Amino acid sequence: MKLTRFLPLLDWLPRYSRAVLARDLLAAVIVTVMLIPQSLAYAMLAGLPPQVGLYASMLPLLLYAIFGSSRTLSVGPVAVASLMTAAALGKLFEPGSGDYIAGAVLLAVMSGLMLVLMGVFRLGFLANFLSHPVISGFITASGLVIAASQLRHLLGVNGGGHNLLELVRGLYGQLGQSHWPTVIIGAGALVFLLAARRYLQPLLVRLGLSTSTAAMLTKTAPILAVVVTTLVTWWLRLDQTGVAVVGDIPGGLPALVMPSLDITLWQQLFMSALLISVVGFVESVSVGQTLAAKRRQRIDPDQELVGLGAANLGAGFSGGMPVTGGFSRSVVNFDAGAETPAAGAFTAVGIALATLLLTPAIAMLPVATLAATIIVAVSSLIDFRAVVRTWRYSRADFLAMLATIVLTLVYSVEAGILAGVGLSLGLFLYRTSRPHSAVLGRVPGTEHFRNVRRHQVETRPELVMLRVDESLYFANARFLEDCVLDLVSSRPELKHLVLVCPAVNLIDASALESLEVINERLENSGVRLHLSEVKGPVMDRLQGTSFLERLTGQIYLTNFQAWQALGQDSRMSTEQALASDIGKNA
Repeated sequence: MKLTRFLPLLDWLPRYSRAVLARDLLAAVIVTVMLIPQSLAYAMLAGLPPQVGLYASMLPLLLYAIFGSSRTLSVGPVAVASLMTAAALGKLFEPGSGDYIAGAVLLAVMSGLMLVLMGVFRLGFLANFLSHPVISGFITASGLVIAASQLRHLLGVNGGGHNLLELVRGLYGQLGQSHWPTVIIGAGALVFLLAARRYLQPLLVRLGLSTSTAAMLTKTAPILAVVVTTLVTWWLRLDQTGVAVVGDIPGGLPALVMPSLDITLWQQLFMSALLISVVGFVESVSVGQTLAAKRRQRIDPDQELVGLGAANLGAGFSGGMPVTGGFSRSVVNFDAGAETPAAGAFTAVGIALATLLLTPAIAMLPVATLAATIIVAVSSLIDFRAVVRTWRYSRADFLAMLATIVLTLVYSVEAGILAGVGLSLGLFLYRTSRPHSAVLGRVPGTEHFRNVRRHQVETRPELVMLRVDESLYFANARFLEDCVLDLVSSRPELKHLVLVCPAVNLIDASALESLEVINERLENSGVRLHLSEVKGPVMDRLQGTSFLERLTGQIYLTNFQAWQALGQDSRMSTEQALASDIGKNA
């Protein structure tokens, strides 16, 4: 096995050139400028000191550059993972306390270990249990909860809660205590960021900049908001009037830390760490695959598990918080021309320099500005159109999505996503336990067979061709028995039943026993059971059993072969019966 399978770094590093270096450095500068306010804001969202966000934006990026398979994915703190971190730790510790910070470190380490183990054992398929409607609903609800959680910082009031109801109730009782200097700063930053997102790029294009340059400059608008509001707060000494500011941030690089070894705490955080891992992986892979497709590249999902796991381990051991691939940062990284994961490593260096040199200036940064940054960032996560599309297309998927949204909003993020996954699996089992089936007939003059209820087709009273549009397994084995026996009881002239299997990808042990029962009962009724269009892997499994030896009928490659052979057999039986009657009357 190639070493590049485990170290993608060895694939691109030997071909690294000065031209690629220049593009990676440019992308790193742009992403660094964008990542500084995001790191601070998402640490605050998670209930952690601001420097924790910076710590989570250094070593994780270096490790992902070594082990990650995406060329342009940018890892670090993100909104949804930060919310899930706050939800997990808020039930156990006081936000910002030493135990709370230690819990965030442990969450990152646990998430890293889970992701690495899933990657080593190629368990990336587990993420498939999170259906797209569930993920979409969860992210939309999370965006609403995140935005609501930041309103108290915009208003300068106390408040809090773990769901939308608690947050709204807490804010409603304190609206009259709003701190107006804070409101002016927060509202001003919010309006500026919203206006920049909508109008700044077209304005820059009209001024003569290229579309790509204008787009990248628009992405750096939060830095301008941070600089301006920090200067205003410092100049007017607004912190002395009650405007909440970030405060002193410890300078220097993070020290290596060891996670807690308290078994009870590991048990308490296990489910939260698992959900953060899986949700983060799904989000990262979606972004990575989208960007890779634009350059006709590919990513390895199992290696992505290892890369994200290494990044989270790095975050934990350097005093950070859980990280994953961020959509907005990755898009900026891509648009800025990043060619390799080295751009992420250079970004880590930029964050380290900012931590060493800029922390004194950040002390006067208003918390309301960070809250406005978060609200604008998560506004793109809220997608009500997806809810409408799902409702129109699939009521079952909409039910899972709705349960996810409602429980995330009114109870907790963990309950929401677990309910969505549970409902998705339950609905899947229900659908596949009652698979669609159709009696087929021949389209006149062709070798094609279609559903008798949808098309004008030829049929024969002594022959039924039954197509089952689902794999056969324990949940639908009894349903198949009932379906076949109902057909036989309603057709006294039936002599041949062909089970058409083009959609059957699996026949498990329970379904095999049902087929044996069906074969035996049909034989007792004078009906022969045949199979057609059986897939190779399914046939390989059947050939290892005694079922084919006891099968009363034949196995046909195509439905048309079965139609011809059994039609001829029926004519021979009719001729033999006529000959017998003539002999009796002679």
